[in-house]
Amino acid sequence: MWLTGRLAPDHKTIADFRRENGSAIQAACAQFVVLCRQHGLFGVALVAIDGSKFKAVNTRDRNFTVYKVKRRIEQVAEHIAGYLQDLDTADRHEGEGAEARSTRLVEKIERLRAQMAMLKAMEAQVEAAPDGQVSMTDPDARAMATSGRGSGIVGYNVQSTVSVRAQRGPVSLDASASRRA
Repeated sequence: MWLTGRLAPDHKTIADFRRENGSAIQAACAQFVVLCRQHGLFGVALVAIDGSKFKAVNTRDRNFTVYKVKRRIEQVAEHIAGYLQDLDTADRHEGEGAEARSTRLVEKIERLRAQMAMLKAMEAQVEAAPDGQVSMTDPDARAMATSGRGSGIVGYNVQSTVSVRAQRGPVSLDASASRRA
């Protein structure tokens, strides 16, 4: 589901993918077996692996990706252009109402220019980040897709492994948080 972005490919697409990427799939499975052996998860045992997404304190508005910053810069630039056009229109009119409107427009433009400067700085931070994301409130949290169409959360993808060894007795629990979604 993650690999396809929750798309529902037909059987032909899946079969073609498996045929074209057979060696890579086998290599990934082999690496998984090696990892399980290193952790002593094989034997006469039952092993269960599961993952869950946990929401972080960080909101989506305080999480930035390359695409999100670029899109927001474009929106702010459009707003500035619109306000400048409104300012030109207000300058052509005379009177107290036009002057007050011009003052409000200049203030809005200044706020947007300050926001643009912040976005340009954020763009540099995001591009320098190894995974192309910066979360302001919780630096370890990452944007992740959820089951809702076009929705997502900023949080953690926690992977848990549980193994029950028949001959050794008690249950062994190993849980760790993954930084990548």
